[in-house]
Amino acid sequence: MTFNSWEFLLFYPAVALLYFVLPKKTKWIMLLIASYFFYMCYQAELVFLIVGTTLISWIASIIIEENDNKLIRRLCLTLTLVVCFGVLFFYKYFNFLSGSVTGLIEYFGGTPSSVELDLILPVGISFYTFQTLSYVIDVYRGDVKCERNFFFYALFVSFFPQLVAGPIERPNNLMPQLKEAHKFDYDNFVKGGKHMLVGFFKKVCVADYIAVFVNSVYNNADEASALGIIIATLLFAVQIYCDFSGYTDIAIGCARIMGIKLMKNFDHPYTATSVKEFWSRWHISLSSWFKDYLYIPLGGNRRGKARQIFNVMVVFLVSGLWHGAAWTFVIWGALHGVFQVIGTLTWKKRNALLGKMGFSEKSVGIVLLRRFMTVLLVSFAWLFFRANSMSDAAVLLKKLFSTGWGVGFTETLSAMGLTLTSIIMSVLLILTLFMVDKLLHYDDSPDGSAVLTRGGSFVYFIWIVMFVWAILLSKSMSGTFIYFQF
Repeated sequence: MTFNSWEFLLFYPAVALLYFVLPKKTKWIMLLIASYFFYMCYQAELVFLIVGTTLISWIASIIIEENDNKLIRRLCLTLTLVVCFGVLFFYKYFNFLSGSVTGLIEYFGGTPSSVELDLILPVGISFYTFQTLSYVIDVYRGDVKCERNFFFYALFVSFFPQLVAGPIERPNNLMPQLKEAHKFDYDNFVKGGKHMLVGFFKKVCVADYIAVFVNSVYNNADEASALGIIIATLLFAVQIYCDFSGYTDIAIGCARIMGIKLMKNFDHPYTATSVKEFWSRWHISLSSWFKDYLYIPLGGNRRGKARQIFNVMVVFLVSGLWHGAAWTFVIWGALHGVFQVIGTLTWKKRNALLGKMGFSEKSVGIVLLRRFMTVLLVSFAWLFFRANSMSDAAVLLKKLFSTGWGVGFTETLSAMGLTLTSIIMSVLLILTLFMVDKLLHYDDSPDGSAVLTRGGSFVYFIWIVMFVWAILLSKSMSGTFIYFQF
C-alpha cells in the first residue's frame, strides 16, 4: 500500500475517522495497529526487523537512563549501534561489499567465487533505523527522557505517515504530539488536505509523467545522445524533487489533519545559491541528522580547516552510501562533498573579487548566476544518482563530453518520446508546480499560514487545476516512490 494507491485512499480516511471518535486512551493504540498494518502491506515477512530494532533500542535506552556507570551506558549505546547498523548493513550492503571485493580480486587477476545472498531490501529500513538511533543517542546525552511504555515507543518508530520514507523525526518533536488528545480542527483539516493535494499532484501528475522521458534515456544509455542526456538529467532533477517532496507533503498532510505537525523536509532547494545551502533545503531531516550525530561528533569545524574538510567528505560519502548500495551513489555523495568544500574554501575570495569588480553579492544578477551554477552542479551529480550502474554512468559521461553530439534536437526529442503535446504538457505541469510551491509554505509561521489560506480567484484556480490534473492522471497511481528503495 503506497500513498499513491486506491487502497490508501480507503485506509487513511478510516484511520483518521477512528482517531477522532475514539477516546484519548485508545487513540495511540489504534495508530500503532494501523501503522504496523500499513507496514505489513509492504513486507509482512520482514516485520520482525522493525520489531527487533524497536525492542533492542528501547531496552538499551532504559538501561542507559537507569545507570550512572559510564561503562555500562557506553556498552548499551555501542551494542545498539552495532545491532542496528549490523542489520542495515546485512540487508542493504552485504551484496554490494561482496560484489566490490569480488571485482577487486578479479581486477588483480584472481578468480574468486561470488558470494551473494538472495536478500529483500526492507522498505524504509534506513529511515526507521536512523529514527531509533537518534532516540537512543538523545537518551544517552540526556536530551530526552526514556519512554517507559514499549508500545508507545513502537508507535514513535512506526508512525505510518513518515514510516517508510521520512521525514526522519526526532523524539522531542513527535513523541509529545502522539501523547496529546487531538480533536478535529477545521484549520488543520484544510491545511493538511492542501498538503496532501500538493503531494499527490507532485507525484502523480509531475514525477510519474516525466519519468517516462527520463527512463527513455537512462534505461538505454548506449543509444543516448548528449542533448538527450542533458534534457533527461534536468527532467530527473524535477522528477526526484516532485517524487520525494511529494511524499513528504502527503505525509505532513496526513499527520496535520490529525493535529500532528511533522518537521519540514524541503524548502525550495533549487533556489539555493550554493551546494551548502542546497543541503540546508533538501531532505532537511537527513541533513540535520548527519550534522547532529556525525559531523559535530567528528569535530565539525572546530579543529581547523583540514579536519573540517575531512569531516565534510566523511558525511557526504556516508550520505551517498545511505542512499544506495552502489558506487554510483558513493560518487554522487563524494561530488556533493567536493562541491561544498570548494565552495566554502573560495567563498570569501569570490565575494572579494565581486567587490573589486563593483558587484554586490546580493544583487539580482549575482544571485541568479549562483542559483544557475548550483542547479548545474547538483544536476551533474544527479547523473550518477540516476545511472543504473557505473558502466552506464561511464557511457553517459563519454557521450556527454565527446561522442554524443552527432544527434540533432528533433531526433533527440523523438527518441525520448517527447512530442509537441508532451512538451507542452510537461511545461504546464512544471509551471503549475512553480506556482504551487509559491502558494504552499512548509511551516506554520504567520506568513506561511497566510499563503496557505489566502483567497482570490487565481489561487482557487491553481487548486482546481491541481485537483483536475490529479483526477485525469490518476491512472498512473501505481508508481513506487524513489526513496522507498533507501
